[in-house]
Amino acid sequence: MKDNRLDPAPKKAGKPIWPKVPAGFVRSVLAGHSALGLAFAALIYLVCFSGSVAVFAREFQRWEQPNATPIAAVTPAALQTAMEQAIARSSTTVEHVRILPPTPDLPRLTVSTDADGVEHTCAADAAGRLGDEGEAVWTEFMVLLHTALHLPRAWGGFVVGLAGVALLSSLISGVLAHPRVFKDAFHLRWGGAKRLQEADLHNRAGVWALPFHVIVSLTGALLGLSTLIVGILALAMFQGDTSKAYALFVPVIPDDPRPAVAPPDLAAAVEAAQRLAPDARPTFISIEHPAEQGQTVMVNLARPNRVAAGSSLYFDGQGRLLDISRTTEPNLGQKILASLGPLHFGWFGGIVVKLAYGLLGLALTAVTASGVAIWLARRRDKGRPAPRWERIWIGAVWSQPLAFAASALIVLALSSTAASTPLLVWGLVTGTTLGLSVWVEPARLSRILRLVSAVALGLVVLTHLLRQGAHYEDSAAWAMNGALIAIAALLAWTVLRPAIRRTSQAATAEQTRAT
Repeated sequence: MKDNRLDPAPKKAGKPIWPKVPAGFVRSVLAGHSALGLAFAALIYLVCFSGSVAVFAREFQRWEQPNATPIAAVTPAALQTAMEQAIARSSTTVEHVRILPPTPDLPRLTVSTDADGVEHTCAADAAGRLGDEGEAVWTEFMVLLHTALHLPRAWGGFVVGLAGVALLSSLISGVLAHPRVFKDAFHLRWGGAKRLQEADLHNRAGVWALPFHVIVSLTGALLGLSTLIVGILALAMFQGDTSKAYALFVPVIPDDPRPAVAPPDLAAAVEAAQRLAPDARPTFISIEHPAEQGQTVMVNLARPNRVAAGSSLYFDGQGRLLDISRTTEPNLGQKILASLGPLHFGWFGGIVVKLAYGLLGLALTAVTASGVAIWLARRRDKGRPAPRWERIWIGAVWSQPLAFAASALIVLALSSTAASTPLLVWGLVTGTTLGLSVWVEPARLSRILRLVSAVALGLVVLTHLLRQGAHYEDSAAWAMNGALIAIAALLAWTVLRPAIRRTSQAATAEQTRAT
């Protein structure tokens, strides 16, 4: 007889490992996921696309100013010289001075002054001597588009923060609406219906990089809604007094508007900060009211290979530490707050992390774009097509590479220093593309926009080379031009490769018939 004790325990056929999610719940969450994505689709797409580019803001700044000689480090005395020359250049009273000491990804000394609401920015050499005034106009346009949509900062940041909340909610609802999304993480249906392929790519791109997507959307929401969060904190704890809420994060410094006898002793403040944290380096310096006796100096210190942006120390005009209770080692809450910006933009870990953030950001952009495309395709399959909206969405998606390239091209070609120039060009190209997209078939419109974007990027590189005579002090300009050419080639390849394949297949078929 057969000894059943040697047989493994019988298994119940078809028993699921995970508890089954009710179909009604899945349908409800999927409907909410679709509605939320559609309501914020264009805004989320624009924020994701511009954010993928903004990761390389410092590299683009170096690309826009390729003749600035890279500087590895500067002395406190050089910082003092740069500050004093910047104040002396202003014809009116300077309210604030901002100094960016050289860092590995931005090896230059930059000084900005704010007088009567007008900001002036100059680069300085290693000795602190200021050069000609000049700003990275296109880079500033691109960063401000991502952070505030060129709206007033409070309102623009709030709208971008809402986009972060909507994106985070879409990610969560997307996972809940697809109970098998993790089980099918590596299952792709190739060779079938195009809509199923796009749906699989949409789900796989969403789940493979889900930790990145959650981090970026969460930090973006917190950064954008920071003003609202502080306001709620003030209402909850200080009867609406926001100054007391801000005092939880920065020291309260008494205001003394009497004229100052001398400029702030910036060198003494920086030297004191370096003594307190010898293993850190200054990454940002702010001088408030340098012409008043209430002048203060804030020195932000950062240690290498840290995600947190660093800690801030505050000094008076003579270089004395104002708040001795604040040490150079921040507490957990301060570390979390200081980590939001670097975690959101990928400004830690060097170029490798930036490249990863750029690629993952483009993946998130593609997830947003494909989500709407899948919804429109599903409508078409159900006999309720929306051809006009399909064209408009294609125009919205592929207008952005063209609009960004066109705005950079015009800034370079005209040598424009007006901050409004790139915004105006971007708006004109985006609006014109959306208007024309109504009349062009979606697939053809996509090919045209990709090809024109590739040509525009090529012209950007050519114009950059001609303007500078192919002579760059900063080698980063060569790297950025190479990256732009590679992107242009990739866009052109996506358009020309299918055409070349069809031509090859037609030639092979003709040869077969002839033989």
